[in-house]
Amino acid sequence: MVKKLRSDIVKKGIERAPNRALMMATGFDPDYVDKPLIAIANSYQDMLPGHVTMRELSEWIKRGVFAAGGYPFEFGVPAICDGIAMGHIGMHYSLPSRELIADVVETVAEAYQIDGIVLLTNCDKITPGMLMAAARLDIPAIVVTAGPMLTGWLGKQRYTLIKGTFEAVGMFQAGRISREQLQALEGIACPGAGSCQGMYTANTMAVLTETMGMSLPYTATTPAVYAEKKRQAFRAGKKIVELVEKGITARQIMNEKAFKNAITVDMALGGSTNTVLHLKAIAREAGVDLPLNLFDEIARRTPHIANMDPAGPWTMEDLHRAGGVPAVLSRLKDKLEDNITVSGKKVTQIADEAQVLDEDVIRPIDDPVHPEGGIAVLWGNLAPEGSVIKQTAVDPEMMTFTGEAIVYDSEEEAMKGIMGGEVRPGHVVVIRYEGPKGGPGMREMLAPTSAIAGMGLEKSVALITDGRFSGGTRGPCIGHISPEAAAGGPIGIIKNGDKIHIDIPNRKLDLLISDEEMQKRLEKFEPKAPKIRKGYLRRYSRMVRSASHGAVYEE
Repeated sequence: MVKKLRSDIVKKGIERAPNRALMMATGFDPDYVDKPLIAIANSYQDMLPGHVTMRELSEWIKRGVFAAGGYPFEFGVPAICDGIAMGHIGMHYSLPSRELIADVVETVAEAYQIDGIVLLTNCDKITPGMLMAAARLDIPAIVVTAGPMLTGWLGKQRYTLIKGTFEAVGMFQAGRISREQLQALEGIACPGAGSCQGMYTANTMAVLTETMGMSLPYTATTPAVYAEKKRQAFRAGKKIVELVEKGITARQIMNEKAFKNAITVDMALGGSTNTVLHLKAIAREAGVDLPLNLFDEIARRTPHIANMDPAGPWTMEDLHRAGGVPAVLSRLKDKLEDNITVSGKKVTQIADEAQVLDEDVIRPIDDPVHPEGGIAVLWGNLAPEGSVIKQTAVDPEMMTFTGEAIVYDSEEEAMKGIMGGEVRPGHVVVIRYEGPKGGPGMREMLAPTSAIAGMGLEKSVALITDGRFSGGTRGPCIGHISPEAAAGGPIGIIKNGDKIHIDIPNRKLDLLISDEEMQKRLEKFEPKAPKIRKGYLRRYSRMVRSASHGAVYEE
């Protein structure tokens, strides 16, 4: 008996003769009409270093699909490099592209009624967008992340994108390096293909995808240029056919246990604050409730055991040689919930079979880098719906801080003020109207935060925003402040010279004015309109919810 497939509605029956004719026009062999139809969602792009290897990886996936008895076809998915889009109008489109990607994958998968899908991805918004689609479709799915970039070297010194370029701009402005040194760093910081080297958003999402069980073991950390990445792609192609045959769908894997495990690993590795947005968005598609306070609860009970770049010295290649995600799971086994994965193994089995190969990189639970996990959720009269900070990237001197507000209504204004010397020790830089609606698009503030760090101000200046940060941000930088200014949030009523109090251990973010003054300002407050009011971003700003809800669309 031939198992009934989802794609049979497309390719079987007398009335489907036109459909088969069109498929045969592409080269489809009718002998494969009984085989699973497997789509490869390929986000290849030759302007994006994390994705330039995907043409070849896609071919290895196809080989695996054919080897297992399936029939593969490939379609394209848009992709944006956040680093190239950053600091100008392009960054407004980065987070909104996540929703486009989810819609594209859903649309093609439903149009062809595919039986299973391989999601070939790597960088910041592409991975969560594809996972959102997988959860929405609830068909057999497997993720292949294309792998991290190797670090650059200048003499005996290692460099990454953040420390070698973004922070170097601030160092040059402060006179700490010469123009020639800056140009030298620019040339070596990104030596080749792959997602940027540290525990930034792309690599954090790759790690969490593997943790949730949606990619094969070691996929997240294997460098893009390693031959092992081709073998992983081949195995993923074989495995998706097996998942179709067994009827294992995305939501069976991406359940509540998977998301809790992902948050736990996120906290243990000091991952990007953007994962709060993305995990909430993916969970919503999977029908799982992830309240914001759950992230903080898990952070409180999860030690930070790997001091990853940008806060620490270790990069993804270090994490890989130390044992990868399975080794991290072995450390955290008692804190994880057992669950199935696309590999066919359960989480505990993967953890039991793993070994930590470098305890300097992956520390023991009883000897952590920090006693609490990477992300803290702060509340207060400035953030009634919450805000987030990567607390493991904050100097101990700045865990509590009271400073004087210096207010900017855009990233560009803030960058001009920082580089022009307006920002001084004791300031809290406020960047508003950069939230999901107000930006629109919730840009990352990596350029301002890196400039502050590069100028040596990260121990004397804080930054708060209704926008968000790159996973490469370090220092006392609080993002996702909700409600945002454009939605009438209190961040919109801050005045230059106001005192702002930050208390990370006690999870507080407050504007130090009286309740009466706060109410008076809010009653008079008229939010500014979104900066861009045309095209896709016009529709996006009308539909998007706040960061506290994952910046997803309103129903």
